[in-house]
Amino acid sequence: MSSARGSGRLVTGLAWAVLLLGLWLWGRDATGGTGSTSAPTTGDIAAVGRPLGVPLPPAHDPLKGAEPRRVEIPALGIAAPVVPRGLDGDGAVDPPPYAQAGTVGWFGGGSRPGEAGTALLVGHVDTRSKPAVFYGLSAARPGQHVEVTGADGTVAEFTIDDVQVFPRTHFDAAKAYGPRRRGRAELRLITCGGTYDRTTKAYTANVVVSAYLTDARDAAPSKPSDP
Repeated sequence: MSSARGSGRLVTGLAWAVLLLGLWLWGRDATGGTGSTSAPTTGDIAAVGRPLGVPLPPAHDPLKGAEPRRVEIPALGIAAPVVPRGLDGDGAVDPPPYAQAGTVGWFGGGSRPGEAGTALLVGHVDTRSKPAVFYGLSAARPGQHVEVTGADGTVAEFTIDDVQVFPRTHFDAAKAYGPRRRGRAELRLITCGGTYDRTTKAYTANVVVSAYLTDARDAAPSKPSDP
């Protein structure tokens, strides 16, 4: 029995190692489109980080978690449906197709938002002709809220506590995607950042927004339509 558990942990560890490498590769082509639009210039800086003096609430106990259906960041005007995604042939998270550039992808092979662990949400920054769902993600700041509505009707509210911009030349997958505190329910929202290099056809950085669960409630019932 202990041997089986050990093998399971090994397989899980290997799967995450492949995933983290894939996430780095994913930003090369999949999230950035062609860079034809004026994408947010976040700069190749190590971190926006947490400004001094920003009070953050205590963490909420992890929930059972549910498959996400919608994500909203009111301060950024982001509101989008969420669909489960897996890995592509290269081991990278397979984002929604460009025809659905207003949709966010959730890595269904990982944690569900609200449960203990790190849930991953990925989205395009632009397409060939226009901004995409996470175009404004680089403007996120600690203290802002992220609301994820699950398939069970629960709204998990996360508070952003860190915003990192990782240049490709100094990318640390474990630091970017690993848990910040063991036992918490955490969330990562990921897209491309920096500037678009037309020679390599890739963005120069990844924007990684980190948040943790601070509240949960039932979704508000929809209002009946007028007769």
